[in-house]
Amino acid sequence: MENNRRSAIVTGGSRGIGRAVCLALAAEGVDLVIGYAGNEAAAEETAAACRALGVTAEPVRADVATEAGCKALFDRADELFGKTDILVNNAGITRDNLIVRMSEADFDAVLDTNLRGTFLCMKLAARGMMRRRSGRIVNLSSVVGLRGNAGQVNYAASKAGVIGMTKSLARELAPRGVTVNAVAPGFIDTDMTAALPEAVRAELLKSIPLGTMGKPEDVAQAVVFLVNAPYITGQVLAIDGGMAM
Repeated sequence: MENNRRSAIVTGGSRGIGRAVCLALAAEGVDLVIGYAGNEAAAEETAAACRALGVTAEPVRADVATEAGCKALFDRADELFGKTDILVNNAGITRDNLIVRMSEADFDAVLDTNLRGTFLCMKLAARGMMRRRSGRIVNLSSVVGLRGNAGQVNYAASKAGVIGMTKSLARELAPRGVTVNAVAPGFIDTDMTAALPEAVRAELLKSIPLGTMGKPEDVAQAVVFLVNAPYITGQVLAIDGGMAM
């Protein structure tokens, strides 16, 4: 049975940018299904923090690289809320290496999660959103998808592909009142970037005009802006301190 509150699915929602997005949406009164790959404790912690803001929030373990994993997210959202008003495709992985050392398995794994997973979730979201003539889809791309990066051929391909899919689906769904946009984060202070060697971090900071790393909350604010923007579609908003300009 459908309710009047907005509901969202956020993939990769247990940590980092995904967690910040969940909390920002919860602060807007949005009920949540929080997709996560393996860290149950982190996912439950995020859900508890969202519930403290007065919304329903349930973690669901799902591998978005598979159709079954994506379907599990939407099935649970249907059971809880009767609909999915907002989809945030945040789940992503890296398998960095120079191309001469990059295995096909590492290339495929990144494309399967980052690109195929986004496609599968958008496909599942589209039908209900089209029927209701309402919906918001926000995809997580990356500054790497805009400008490339040595050692990340697979990641850059996946994130550039997300931009192409975003623009294409925006054209498909616009006549039904559904918007599709992307955000392209730059160097954001997360577990993923914390693992970088200090010398690499210092070099990356030199490429940022604002001279500092972004915070997950910076990206989350942009996602909420797009979720609440009915006349913006097919756009890519870089959250990167000026890296891609």
